[in-house]
Amino acid sequence: MLKKIIFAFVCGIVCFSAWAEEMNIKITVNQHKFSARLNSQTAAQEFFALLPLELEMTELNGNEKYHQFNGQKFTTQSKIIPQIENGDLMIFGNNYLVIFYKNFTQNNYAYTPIGKIDNPKDLANALGRGNVKVKIEK
Repeated sequence: MLKKIIFAFVCGIVCFSAWAEEMNIKITVNQHKFSARLNSQTAAQEFFALLPLELEMTELNGNEKYHQFNGQKFTTQSKIIPQIENGDLMIFGNNYLVIFYKNFTQNNYAYTPIGKIDNPKDLANALGRGNVKVKIEK
């Protein structure tokens, strides 16, 4: 019995590791490359299944870029996120991808967090001002 439990535990770790590796993505903006990790939210898995994508992203509020998916709706679990951080990847509503490039405090809008850019230090510089084309791939 103990061998079966240990075997199941090891299989679970191996399966989780394989899944975690699969949820890593690459984001390219104007020759700047970033790595990111998606979380286990259903919306993150649905987004991952769409990759690769090349998206035209629109500037908003001097702290975020967004893209509206037409015809694609994500399964969301929105909640108000009081502290937004540089590099947060979120779904707004059920069909907007949002990349935040500045830290700020807010209490008005609900998002479904789907991931985080690993090292967003130069993200604001890469995204620049105005609209931008972003490539996202596995």
